[in-house]
Amino acid sequence: MDRGSGLNIMYAKTLNEMGIDRSNLRPIQGPFHGVMPGKQAVPMGQIDLPVTFGDRSNYRTETLTFDVVGFLGTFHTILGRPCYTKFMAVPNYTYLKLKMSGPRGIITVDTSFQRAYECNVECCDHTIAVVASKELATLREEVAEKMPDAKKSTRSFEPAEGSKEVLIDPSSSEGKKVCIGTTHSSK
Repeated sequence: MDRGSGLNIMYAKTLNEMGIDRSNLRPIQGPFHGVMPGKQAVPMGQIDLPVTFGDRSNYRTETLTFDVVGFLGTFHTILGRPCYTKFMAVPNYTYLKLKMSGPRGIITVDTSFQRAYECNVECCDHTIAVVASKELATLREEVAEKMPDAKKSTRSFEPAEGSKEVLIDPSSSEGKKVCIGTTHSSK
């Protein structure tokens, strides 16, 4: 469960283990960010798959769209906001539960704290492996190139051409200023 993800992500390894041929993938236009620190990820394609939560007595199936990625991860899939929206599910990260309505009452998907801990350890091991790899040096170079120049102004916004600074209150001794445009029409 990833409450911040705007995508449902499936790893190519999972697709292979499910026996689904990659020819079933639809092409996808653009990359996404946030899965690999400082890097954009380019999906191999998209696929629509039925996903079922519940048991034989109370279950629900919806078709979800997954972006399939070719890099390794520690999970089979990452379920994001599109999944929760489609199932009208409510994730609770504190109690490790996902709840949604089913035809015969509430469906609860949960895990043990022990299994969650094992997954965290596996994620940490995976991260350590990435850090120890040559890929880290490349990531550091890419991040260093994108770092702002420390010699430049630390202001959040740089003034546009055709603007000037004006005192907010000329009678005040605080000297607070605002930047206004000088190239706008009189209208």
